[in-house]
Amino acid sequence: MDERLDGSRLTPSRRSVLSGTAVAAFVALAGCGRREETAEPPPEPTGPPKGSLEWAVEGPWRAQDRDRDLWRHPMETLRFFGLQPRMTVIDFWPGSGWYTEILAPYLAEGGGKYVAAGFQTGAGADPAQVALMAAFQERFTKDRTLYGEIELSAFGPTSGPVAPAGTADLVLFMRNIHEWMAAGIAEKAFADAWAALRPGGVLGVEQHRLGPDEDQDPAAANGYVQEAFVRQLAAEAGFAFVAASEINANERDTKDHPFGVDTLPPRRLTAPRGSPPDPAFDRAKYDEIGESDRMTLRFRKPE
Repeated sequence: MDERLDGSRLTPSRRSVLSGTAVAAFVALAGCGRREETAEPPPEPTGPPKGSLEWAVEGPWRAQDRDRDLWRHPMETLRFFGLQPRMTVIDFWPGSGWYTEILAPYLAEGGGKYVAAGFQTGAGADPAQVALMAAFQERFTKDRTLYGEIELSAFGPTSGPVAPAGTADLVLFMRNIHEWMAAGIAEKAFADAWAALRPGGVLGVEQHRLGPDEDQDPAAANGYVQEAFVRQLAAEAGFAFVAASEINANERDTKDHPFGVDTLPPRRLTAPRGSPPDPAFDRAKYDEIGESDRMTLRFRKPE
């Protein structure tokens, strides 16, 4: 055993306690004057929150299409229609999917459902429409992580219901009414939308707008439709008009273009549909106009 100066002895247990105390004191002294190290806070997230409409509009998967936001105002348009993340949304004739790449990720993240009511592709279908639907499916049904479980439906001259009756919160007609007028199925489109919507559900319409003083071609060959005519079609189907917006107006659109609305971007025709492009056609003034003047209307299925 060790002896202390006063002659007393230290037991092993007492010696270890004192040794531990001395070590602790040494460590404490050694730490004096040392700057205390703290963990760096995690970097602040950049960009809109995942799942927000801003996130869906600004998503990198839209890199090739985002330049058209200048003309189409998707954020303002969808907010005007009252889009919410848990909605069931039916998009009539989504084409190549310009709005699909916004709506599908947004609804997938929010717990909603996106239904693409595309072209009929059965016997006698337009080969161009069949090819477009095949490309649409290839693009949007494989990446379920981003686009979720897209539901495919169909709308056309002999199609059945686009969705079970009364299940949709929002139906979208995005620049297609002139096509349906040419095919003689505009009234059917409004009737099918009415059947699919729940009471209180919304029909959102965006359409190339003909001047109020111009005669309406029943087939809308130039792609333009009078706003009063669209309201009439909606009222005949039972819809109540709610509001109109000038979000997608373009006062530079003179609506007298040689190949109709398709002379303007994004189609930019230089010859009639079905004809080869004309390299001598001067596109400058039409590109300067930009995309068409469009009405943006909100209707509601009464409770």
